[in-house]
Amino acid sequence: GCAISQSSASMMTEAVKGLELDDADGLAKAFREYMTGHVDHPERDLGDLEVLDGVRKFPVRVKCATLGWNTLQEALKEFRSGEKSGSVVVDEAEVIAFADVTGDSFKLAREAAARPEAEYIVFCGVHFMAEAADILAGPHQQTILPNMEAGCSMADMASDPDVRQAWRELGAHYGGTDDIIPVTYMNSAASLKAFCGEHGGIVCTSTNARQVLDWSFARREKVLFFPDQHLGRWSGYMIGIPPDEMLVWDFDEPLGGLTPEQIRKARVLLWKGHCSVHQMFQVQHVLNFRAAWPEGMVIAHPECNFEVCKLSDYVGSTDFIIKTIMESKPNTRWLVGTELNLVNRLAEAVKPQGKVVQFMAPTVCVCSTMARIDPQHLAWTLENLVDGKVVNRISVPEREAESARVALKRMLEVV
Repeated sequence: GCAISQSSASMMTEAVKGLELDDADGLAKAFREYMTGHVDHPERDLGDLEVLDGVRKFPVRVKCATLGWNTLQEALKEFRSGEKSGSVVVDEAEVIAFADVTGDSFKLAREAAARPEAEYIVFCGVHFMAEAADILAGPHQQTILPNMEAGCSMADMASDPDVRQAWRELGAHYGGTDDIIPVTYMNSAASLKAFCGEHGGIVCTSTNARQVLDWSFARREKVLFFPDQHLGRWSGYMIGIPPDEMLVWDFDEPLGGLTPEQIRKARVLLWKGHCSVHQMFQVQHVLNFRAAWPEGMVIAHPECNFEVCKLSDYVGSTDFIIKTIMESKPNTRWLVGTELNLVNRLAEAVKPQGKVVQFMAPTVCVCSTMARIDPQHLAWTLENLVDGKVVNRISVPEREAESARVALKRMLEVV
């Protein structure tokens, strides 16, 4: 779009943050009426949007300025009118104002599936999340991802062919795989969840990884954990497994870069995968914070490296981080090792309580793939639904989905 439409849409996303849907709709109405000349003075304070006042003199450009507002207002109105039934589930800051459900990946998938009245599930997250929603959804529901380029680099580090090759190598050099159980993080492709379902394995989240490992070792001697080595290492450490019994499987090397003797002694084989955002956080960041704020608290996501987790006061999932800080005493200070947008939202939420929440790294590193879900793609998706067209549907083949559901069901039985 032109610069005016892009600027207006960008300001729109800022203006509606934190508003109830009715209030956001009222703001859109006031902005449109003012820009189109229906009123000489806006019915409400438009704030920074008033910088677009000069555009009113040019009717063609008024269409540009109101494009984003028109699309979102009309699409959401018709989407919820009963003509189309659906839920918008999101995990990205700029579109949260338009969401029915927010949360982490597994929570969103379960919440979407728990709304059988929703014919359409518009999943504003990344690809593996939408796949999980489709796996758990009913046969009458259709899952949509507004931007098909919204992926996850960590999930992509473990491909189905590579995992199956590793499984074959382990079977050949370890004398079979009867004593090995595959465990995949929720942040993985549907094909890997299906692989686990087919081989007696299970899915885990950052919340329940420890319990899942306990379940696994009650059944077999070894675990092949993918795709995030750091979550696997921290979770293994928390159930008492020494670091030297958790070895990294390098999928680019024959036999994972390990000797048969190393494999025999290892209890956990950690896939060589990681989250680039969480690897930005370093030990020195924690030490600098401790020196400046001795009374401060450090909380990290288990996708961070092992040394950062060991230095932290708390380690846990996204929901755990939010809950811990929200329930902490007023006027406390927190250093948080997780995705920047979440840290910023959390900082704003607890500011009235005198709490200070800061991002762990001095440099900015955002999840660029998650950021590909924006208001423009959401508006385009909903507008197509209003016109009776389903775009970017995520459809996991039923045979694959059936095996993946087996692994997910095992996880649900554990926790």
